[in-house]
Amino acid sequence: MRTLFGDVADTYDDVRPGYPDRIAEAIGEYHGTTPEHIVEIGAGTGKATRLLRRLGAPITCLEPDPRMAARLTANLPDVTVHTATFEQWTPPPGGVPMIVAALAWHWLDPATRNQRAHDALTPDGTLAVFAHKYGYADPVQSRAIDTALRAIDPDVQDRPAGWFHLDVTASGRFTDVRAETVDRDLTLSTDRYLDLVRTFGLFRQHQADQRERALAAVRSLVDGFGGGIVLRLRTSLVLARRPRPTGPPG
Repeated sequence: MRTLFGDVADTYDDVRPGYPDRIAEAIGEYHGTTPEHIVEIGAGTGKATRLLRRLGAPITCLEPDPRMAARLTANLPDVTVHTATFEQWTPPPGGVPMIVAALAWHWLDPATRNQRAHDALTPDGTLAVFAHKYGYADPVQSRAIDTALRAIDPDVQDRPAGWFHLDVTASGRFTDVRAETVDRDLTLSTDRYLDLVRTFGLFRQHQADQRERALAAVRSLVDGFGGGIVLRLRTSLVLARRPRPTGPPG
């Protein structure tokens, strides 16, 4: 499942939207100082990595798909890339001051992801989880596209924006949990939008015939909308801190 995107690594790198500057600002403000080291989980081709470079710290990227990792290395030769999952990675003794997951938290084992992140952080270390939620500026277009896709796959599921806020909070592993959202609109032509759809994990998990039917249905709709569509992109950020250990009563 974590190597779904290698076949479309170039398209992914080209069409996936990056992240607003405010996300880096919020992470930096929360952490308070320049971190000595950042570890990014599921870095892909470096969409979030580019943003994290603004924090001025060395970055280690974990990316399990070798084709995505190769594209990341070509894009950002100044970062360290390990072709590994978060579960396969061994944190350095004492942990790291910041762990980041951008559009990757859902790929981690839900039974262990919060504990692993907690254990890999230094005391007072920062966990930053963020992701896009793709909506549509026009509710009529939104309903039409949803109806067309559900006609092909009635069981299609999508997570609500910011679902990981509840996940991190409910784990009980972190303190000072905060959330922030940034909204913006993104205008895409039909072809550009279809390329974006080709990079979605839910889309890539289906059989080839389902994918082709979905693309044909969406192309017909977006062409009917005038050859383009306006996405309403909500980027949700959750910040949390590993608490300092409490000593025995004095």
